[in-house]
Amino acid sequence: MIERYTMPEMRELWSEQTKFETWLEVEVLACEAHAEAGRIPAEALKQIKDRAKFTVERILEIEEIVQHDVIAFTTALAENIGEASRFVHMGLTSSDVVDTAQSVRMMRGLDLILARVEAMIAVLARRAKELKGIPMMGRTHGIHAEPTSMGLKFALWHQEMLRNKKRLEAARETIAVGKISGAVGTYAHTGPELERYVCKRLGLAAATVSTQVLQRDRHAEVMAALAITGATMEKIATEVRNLQRTDIYELEEPFKKGQKGSSAMPHKRNPIGCENITGLARVLRGNLVAALENVALWHERDISHSGCERVIIPDSMTLVHYMMARLTRILDGAQPKPDRIVENLNKTGGLIYSQRILLALIDKGMLREAAYSAVQRNAMQTWADRRPLIEHLMEDPEITAHMTREEIEKLMDPKAYLKYEDEIYRQCGLI
Repeated sequence: MIERYTMPEMRELWSEQTKFETWLEVEVLACEAHAEAGRIPAEALKQIKDRAKFTVERILEIEEIVQHDVIAFTTALAENIGEASRFVHMGLTSSDVVDTAQSVRMMRGLDLILARVEAMIAVLARRAKELKGIPMMGRTHGIHAEPTSMGLKFALWHQEMLRNKKRLEAARETIAVGKISGAVGTYAHTGPELERYVCKRLGLAAATVSTQVLQRDRHAEVMAALAITGATMEKIATEVRNLQRTDIYELEEPFKKGQKGSSAMPHKRNPIGCENITGLARVLRGNLVAALENVALWHERDISHSGCERVIIPDSMTLVHYMMARLTRILDGAQPKPDRIVENLNKTGGLIYSQRILLALIDKGMLREAAYSAVQRNAMQTWADRRPLIEHLMEDPEITAHMTREEIEKLMDPKAYLKYEDEIYRQCGLI
């Protein structure tokens, strides 16, 4: 399924080919900085740039022998560069290359994700406007509460996704940092100017201080932003799934012509897209836990984070990229069911208007405690016998002493609950 929704750019970004290409960017820029400082002859720099080629297959062959990926990489480069290869990786430690390149890829991955966030925000804004003014049942604790509107659901999601955009942008800034400061972060063999040179040309800031590695709170922040974004998508998907339940059936995710819902039951139209989103959000949260564990490394670094990050970072970025595209498609095509929306508003026989009746009785002069008791007493009878609430109210002398049937009927208007909807939309910037 991921193949359908993940653009080639994201798959390629986390490929072995792109990883080594990004490492090469860092190595060549370091050589340029050395050359500017007079530590590498111009002819050697030209030879490095002209001949620095590799194949993934050759790097992996060498790694089988040396059991070190960066040494395998530089050895493969040296086979092609020749004499000038002695200047490649000069004064650098492996993490100078690996961590800086990883920051570049994470930054680029977030750019791809943010593009899809923008697309979802646009769809949510459009659907919020389309579905504005349609009263529907609001539920608390899973129980009918008071009317809301379907448009307000989409407006709520729109605002939350805007917050996710800010979180992802902030995380991008946090991870857009490189380090080329050597084995324990002291610049002993390079100097800070080389780090600044390389980072600037990669679109990164230079770390103000580091050890052998960039500190993993940065990576954890990215993973947290991804996990929170996933939690929002799960929240939306869970609501769509609930609204698609047969006993509610107020909104349905798209069901394409020719699609099948069950191998056994031909009638089924299952919310499989939203269920998929829900399950993948759990993976993102699990990956965040691993990222938080990576923050605490021994002394100036250990390698406990490395293997973990090779899984959790590409997986989480790829998953969010995929989930965003799939959920956007679902929201774009989700179909409201107007008849069921009205039916569900009327399902409880008017119980949902209990607060308006309570407040009207108070306005008529009843004490709140007495009014509450009177309305609740009649509401409980409606729960028991399913007769409309208004019928019980009209049989209660304590109610009829204050209100007529016509007054109560006017209170039972679901659109009255949306009188401030325009103001909410203005607050959200949707009108």
